[in-house]
Amino acid sequence: MEHLVRYLSQFIFWYPLVMSLFWIAGASLFFRYRERKKKINFDEIEWPFVSILIPCYNEEETIEETIKHIAKVNYPYKEIIVVNDGSTDKTADILHKLAPKYAELRVIDCKENRGKANALHIALHASKSEYLICIDSDAILDPDAPHYLIHHFFNRGERLGAVTGNPRIRNRDTLLSRLQIVEYASIIGSIKRTQRILGKIMTVSGVVVAFRKKALVDVGLWDRDMITEDISVSWKLQEKFWDIRYEPRALCWMLVPETIKGIWKQRIRWAQGGQEVILRHWNVLRSWKHRRIWPIYFEQWVSLTWSYTWIFVTLYYFLTASNLHELLIWLTFSSFTLTFLSLVQLWISIKVDSPYDNITKYYLWAAWYPVIYWVLNAVIVVFAFPKAIKSRIKGGYATWTSPDRGNRMT
Repeated sequence: MEHLVRYLSQFIFWYPLVMSLFWIAGASLFFRYRERKKKINFDEIEWPFVSILIPCYNEEETIEETIKHIAKVNYPYKEIIVVNDGSTDKTADILHKLAPKYAELRVIDCKENRGKANALHIALHASKSEYLICIDSDAILDPDAPHYLIHHFFNRGERLGAVTGNPRIRNRDTLLSRLQIVEYASIIGSIKRTQRILGKIMTVSGVVVAFRKKALVDVGLWDRDMITEDISVSWKLQEKFWDIRYEPRALCWMLVPETIKGIWKQRIRWAQGGQEVILRHWNVLRSWKHRRIWPIYFEQWVSLTWSYTWIFVTLYYFLTASNLHELLIWLTFSSFTLTFLSLVQLWISIKVDSPYDNITKYYLWAAWYPVIYWVLNAVIVVFAFPKAIKSRIKGGYATWTSPDRGNRMT
């Protein structure tokens, strides 16, 4: 047993270390060769008509603000389709009040909660455009974001199925929200850049993404039985060889949870959704044509294995350590190098993201992040895996609840 634990301890140490170096290298390459683009002159382009889809459930505190900002976006030809998915609060009343005020706004009021994917199905069928921009109901879209998203479809060929944007956090006054600023810069941004270098992306950002309608129809639209429709549709598109791009200039400002309970529920959902996808799409390993997505598929399984291994080894040392000193040696050895490398990764990521959102002043908050991220994420993954298996067997509509939106006044 001691030999096994020793080998597992090496895996626990080296895996996040190597992956952190990998994300740093990938993000740096993307920034050097793909991110420094000439500024687009919006006035010289004949922009196509675009449908902006907003599914919502119990969003009485945010939906009016979101629609007001969308209506002000300076994209010339657009429609806004909001689907109220059986809200039990005042969301429907607010939407019916707003509909006459905005000529571009169309409201679809569903009486039963059937989930975000089903709401997107309805919105797509009601849309008039070949190009769809999907955003969350708490999001504030940057005025230039639609231009940057849609411009990709002009010069990337007919096989471009989706362009994912760059979510940014707007509530920044608490420890938990500032930690998530660190996360979105050092982890999510770096991973998307690196995966784009590899040629495939684990998931589009559901909070801001543009689709070609023909691509969605080709893959059967979003899966109604998957808890994270954005991860699922990303794999369906790439499995049928539709390309996905990442556009860091397409900014979208969103609210994040500011309570442990809110973060826990959100991350359980994310982890479960990722695990449901790798359980459903295992057949990508059977075709050599899908080899470019294999690294992302295997990385998901290795991350899952790492989480279970970390829990097992930590419990082993906790139960077998003869004194507190032995236990602290294990925790210190496994965390110091990872913390140091996380700080390096964050600093590089901040510099890469600084043209869009200068968050340098939040760098010192990163001291809390590596410990909270690795420990919390490992526990969440372990709890989410049984849910993913159960959901895979059960099927049916993946209904939703309105998440913790934090302090929207900041």
